[in-house]
Amino acid sequence: MPRVGVILCGCGRFDGSEIHEAVLTLTHLARAGAEVRCFAPDAPQWAVCDHFTGEPLPGPARNMLQESARIARGAVEPLERARAGELDALVLPGGSGAARNLCDFAERGARARVLPELEALLRALHEARKPIGAICIAPAIVALVLGGEGVSLTLGATDSKAAREAAATGARMLPCAVDAIVADEEHRVVSTPAYVLAQNPAEVDTGIGALVRRVLAWCGA
Repeated sequence: MPRVGVILCGCGRFDGSEIHEAVLTLTHLARAGAEVRCFAPDAPQWAVCDHFTGEPLPGPARNMLQESARIARGAVEPLERARAGELDALVLPGGSGAARNLCDFAERGARARVLPELEALLRALHEARKPIGAICIAPAIVALVLGGEGVSLTLGATDSKAAREAAATGARMLPCAVDAIVADEEHRVVSTPAYVLAQNPAEVDTGIGALVRRVLAWCGA
């Protein structure tokens, strides 16, 4: 039974994790019999957004761990507890919040920094040749950490601003259809565009299903 970590960062595409992407990831992992552990930073999210307009709202901050519990039904741990030695693989769902809460890619592009505990986890998994899956905008996080290794990733198209910034880290950004994946066999990193390109949950489901199957296949290799 593979042990797979899933990194969340809130609840909602504008200020946290994209809900469809996170739930479909958990669904495909559960159907495959994986043991899933969800993690999220125990810290305030970058903003609280109105998910009808997409605009930030005034008022109190919200905690990423507490908000992620909405998706994980309470079964979520602080990110600082995640250890590469206790996991066989890791999957990062997307959402705009991933580019603002887990790093500052949305503001700084290729010059961005990833949360230290997440960067250390990704590097440790990579060094141990354990699979990493990245969905939607989350491949940008992997690029910030492993771009210097020449890892292959996708953000759908290659001519978007996000893809150009990710490529500036040294990552090889490849085009990919919404229902497909880019699998880097050498580095054991797999990515799919999801809502970077998708128009509905069915398209997201197909890509994430393929990503989870590849992650689990590598776990058994």
